[in-house]
Amino acid sequence: MASDRAIRTKSGSAKGFVIAGPASGAGKTTVTLSLMAALRKRGLIVQPFKCGPDFIDGGHHARVCGRASRNLDGWMLSAEANRQVFYRNAADADVCAVEGVMGLFDGVDGKSEAGSTAEIAKWLQLPVILVVDASAMARSAAALVHGYESFDPALKVAGVIFNNPGGAAHYQMLSDGVTASANAVPLGYLPHDERIHIPERYLGLVTAGENLLPDSVLSLLGELAESHIDLDQLLACAASVPAPADGCAKGARDLSAGSIRLGVARDKAFCFYYEDNLDALREAGAEIVEFSPLEYSCLPALDALYFGGGYPELFAEQLSGNRPMLASIKRAAEDGLPIYAECGGLMYLAREIVTKENASFPMAGVLPITVQMTDRLVNFGYTEVSFTSDCLIGPAGAKARGHSFHCSRIADVRPVEYAYQARNSMTGREEPDGLRVKNVLASYIHLHFLSNPGMAEAFVKNAERAKRSKLQPASKHLEPMHSIRSASDR
Repeated sequence: MASDRAIRTKSGSAKGFVIAGPASGAGKTTVTLSLMAALRKRGLIVQPFKCGPDFIDGGHHARVCGRASRNLDGWMLSAEANRQVFYRNAADADVCAVEGVMGLFDGVDGKSEAGSTAEIAKWLQLPVILVVDASAMARSAAALVHGYESFDPALKVAGVIFNNPGGAAHYQMLSDGVTASANAVPLGYLPHDERIHIPERYLGLVTAGENLLPDSVLSLLGELAESHIDLDQLLACAASVPAPADGCAKGARDLSAGSIRLGVARDKAFCFYYEDNLDALREAGAEIVEFSPLEYSCLPALDALYFGGGYPELFAEQLSGNRPMLASIKRAAEDGLPIYAECGGLMYLAREIVTKENASFPMAGVLPITVQMTDRLVNFGYTEVSFTSDCLIGPAGAKARGHSFHCSRIADVRPVEYAYQARNSMTGREEPDGLRVKNVLASYIHLHFLSNPGMAEAFVKNAERAKRSKLQPASKHLEPMHSIRSASDR
């Protein structure tokens, strides 16, 4: 298609679609990466998105597209916030590819579409491309597609891509069945290829930072999609994305020159961040300074720290062996430097990480806890937190939403303050959370800052006050943030 870029210039906007599956394991991530690679090979700017609180798939998206993937989530964020994320990042793209989560209609409960891929598709008015694992079915696939089309008439299932068919003849049978029984357009298939395999571990796929998608594999993914999927028809099925409203486009709001230097830990051990959290911090006045706890021997000059999640347990020996960095972090915490840590960051700030084999690796010792690795997920699921006292990211009474996903637990807790009351959406269990030591705030929960937009501003303003008062505890100099909107008021 010689005029690929014309799909944008003729319509005045990008094209967008959602890639979904009937269930987890259908192959939607592999199909998504293949489509992204093929569209990029055509010279198109592809903006990736991921439904749900997933960091790993988004990392692979970014590897293929050369642009940060953005999370869309119907439980953590309002419809308005999801549209803001989508339209702002679609503004300079040619194609927007949204990978779904779990099955198309799977969400936070069995009674509604809340938190589902279908909900996001309807909010954004995007058609769905259904990925069906056809390795063990033939005409039955048509019944499945028909069922997904008719389950919610307000949702448009525009096309279907088959994963792992037995070959061209098998695909023809699948295509004939869908054409005869459903409205969705058969767009092609992705054949099984032994050369493409992304290993998995206990929290999902292995991360993109571990270099498991070399250029040769990316090229192969694109070639397979180009050869077996009708990309022209895919783009014809896609919807035109409206231009963002005033204030939603990138650059519409003036960014501060950077009133604080915020260190963000980013390497193979710490790579789980919502990109929109970082954008919100930049817009609140933070200059983001990335550093590696694995490779650096000490902290750069900073006014605050942000430790995201990741796999510190896989690099525990290397992290523990970097004693100068650990000492630098502990000294900064003792001096009152504001530090916010989530999940893997909490583990790193603990006294030690103990593996399932009972090997112990000393960590920063900022928090009076030991972290014990477990065989299964602990407190998994969406979580809402209520701030029970003023803290680094907001005032008492504010609420925010996030997600918990980890195979470890806190053990041997010594006396410590808590800043949150957390409620797990799956179990209804409530318990104190948000460990606070001086200006350090740490939790297993990955909070999405757009679930309560005042959090980023509170973080930066409290760091500014700590900076001005020569690193006095921010808890004594908290910026009044009573205008912060409760997540429950959305």
